[in-house]
Amino acid sequence: MASNKSSSTHQPLTLLLFFLLTLSSAHAKGGIAIYWGQNNGDGNLTSTCDTGNYEIVLLAFLYTFGCGRTPDWNFAGHCGSWSPCDKLQPEIEHCQRNGVKVFLSLGGAVGPYSLCSPEDAKSVSDYLYNNFLTGQKGPLGSVYLDGIDFDIEGGSNLYWDDLARELDTRRKQDRYFYLSAAPQCFFTDYYLDTAIRTWLFDYLFVQFYNNPPCQYSNGDASLLLSSWNTWTSYVKINNTVFMGLPAAPDAAPSGGYISPQDLCTKVLPTIKHTPNYGGVMLWDRFRDVTNHYSDQIKDCVIVDDSVRVSQTVMATLSNTVSQCVSAAFNRIIPKLRPF
Repeated sequence: MASNKSSSTHQPLTLLLFFLLTLSSAHAKGGIAIYWGQNNGDGNLTSTCDTGNYEIVLLAFLYTFGCGRTPDWNFAGHCGSWSPCDKLQPEIEHCQRNGVKVFLSLGGAVGPYSLCSPEDAKSVSDYLYNNFLTGQKGPLGSVYLDGIDFDIEGGSNLYWDDLARELDTRRKQDRYFYLSAAPQCFFTDYYLDTAIRTWLFDYLFVQFYNNPPCQYSNGDASLLLSSWNTWTSYVKINNTVFMGLPAAPDAAPSGGYISPQDLCTKVLPTIKHTPNYGGVMLWDRFRDVTNHYSDQIKDCVIVDDSVRVSQTVMATLSNTVSQCVSAAFNRIIPKLRPF
């Protein structure tokens, strides 16, 4: 039988290599998602992404679609019938080259949108896929957007799950793209709950504002944190949850604004321990420009996994070095035999 001495000697080195690789692959998690497109004061997409503050930019909104309607979008004064939106293509590509994901958001607070049947959901899926996700020429140029966001706040609550399934089928067949949803924090969300329960959404941007039963109020985070725990426990571990907040007080007439200091000291230290924590979503870019909110919270949002991993690595390193030294001495210095 072959000796196991060599394998036992190499085992500590293997462990050391494994943990060093783990340390090198550890990375910070926690980012900021921002809705863009509802005010000229947003600035363009290039300047938005060049801040370095955002992980995801959501183009708001495709607000007319479904039930035979001709699709239409509302990007405020950025572009429209008077100035074609395909001029956004180089700006979108600039963001993507710099590591920022760009999604198209469906719906919003106003707009004639709804789905009339599973077949209608498939038709809308085909439109979204062909015009925004394949590089074919579409309203935004020849773009490959990174995802589709469901910000459904009106119309009917029917067939959004069918739309999610149709889009999921598409991404399984070809290039992967993300799906996200932006439910109200009031649990469960009337419009999106059936879709959310498909568990197909990579991201949930839960709106913890304009909803007094589940938002921060007058220095009290209890309702907010209780609702956060409800949502993060409800969805699957692979459904990354962002805490949706207004970027300035006037972004949420019915409340929910949290000062950057309170967010960093009273809220984020608690929610960052949640396994499916993803970061903070802000409404919207214009208010962020005027209030500099993301500038003030971006360092607080991050969870640095490397700290935890490095502690494990150092403990393992110490033990491994000891084992390696012991093994070397045993090989170099022969065992003393009694006379």
